[in-house]
Amino acid sequence: MTQTPLIGLDLPEIQQLLGPDLPAYRARQIYHAIYRDRATSWDAITTLPQSLRQWLAEQFPLGLPTVSSEYSSSDRTRRYLLTLRDARTVEAVLMPEEGRDTICISTQIGCPVDCKFCLTALMGLERNLTAGEIAGQVMLLSSLHRIVPITGHLNVVMMGQGEPLLNLANVVKATRLLADKQGLAIPERRITVSTSGIIPKIEELGREPVRPRLAISLNASHEDQRREIMPITSKYHLKDLIEVCRAYPLRSWEKLTFEYVLLKGVNDTDADARRVVTLLGQLNAKVNLIALNPGPGIPFETPDPERVESFQSIVARSIPCFVRKPRGRDIYAACGQLKRMSGEPALPVLS
Repeated sequence: MTQTPLIGLDLPEIQQLLGPDLPAYRARQIYHAIYRDRATSWDAITTLPQSLRQWLAEQFPLGLPTVSSEYSSSDRTRRYLLTLRDARTVEAVLMPEEGRDTICISTQIGCPVDCKFCLTALMGLERNLTAGEIAGQVMLLSSLHRIVPITGHLNVVMMGQGEPLLNLANVVKATRLLADKQGLAIPERRITVSTSGIIPKIEELGREPVRPRLAISLNASHEDQRREIMPITSKYHLKDLIEVCRAYPLRSWEKLTFEYVLLKGVNDTDADARRVVTLLGQLNAKVNLIALNPGPGIPFETPDPERVESFQSIVARSIPCFVRKPRGRDIYAACGQLKRMSGEPALPVLS
């Protein structure tokens, strides 16, 4: 554990780690092999002499996570339990679709935010992930499934375990590594980070020259309601959140995304939908609706499809509004379900 893993380091850091005895072009070869070619072992980096590969293998681990368990859904979603170098585990999800793939990754082990509708919240927080552990999830899953990120058909969403903006430095560095044209070359517009609304960190993220798209977990139509299901609102108030979103420096191709988990009889009424329109009407934004993905210990129910449709129709009159189809619900891989569950709940998938 005292050895420094190379995944998570940028090119200047790799050059510094290797020292002055190796020519600079060797560092570039290693960087390209790790990030662009997604080599999973030193033996695979055949651009290097065998003697050098052997020496590097003794000195520097690559640092990819390893697969401990894999769960396959009826809709082809796959959930992976990944083991890190300190033997802790975290989850990532692959969602294949026609013409594109999406990898959902974690940024922390567990989560400290305590949203009342989320299974991950029941874990608490174990620790932050490093930039290499964040990027490594994408590198491992894309390598396992022979996904070539540079083709432009891969989306990465930081919507797994954790509150990304409470690990902002590592999230930003991982984004730079994922987006680097000399490496994985995943465009910034195809990388999304989701936050519960950490206002100072949203402002900080907006100042980064390389950053993912921003998604906000809204989940309520007024302050009291949001405080009840998302206690973080006691510290970061809804009205202040809307103001920081109004000031957020969107790029020319970008909209803010607001995610709204619908809880039966709690935040899913027509009146709630109209209040959401009032809240977001002046923002350059879209809304993704998510019917609750249930799980043991969650004190809420999934609304009926008719209620979801009614809510969407009201919001969509003023703001682009979409219903996110649940993926991997039968293997605890859907939004809000990542809690290292081992069994298959066989929950119904809503159409």
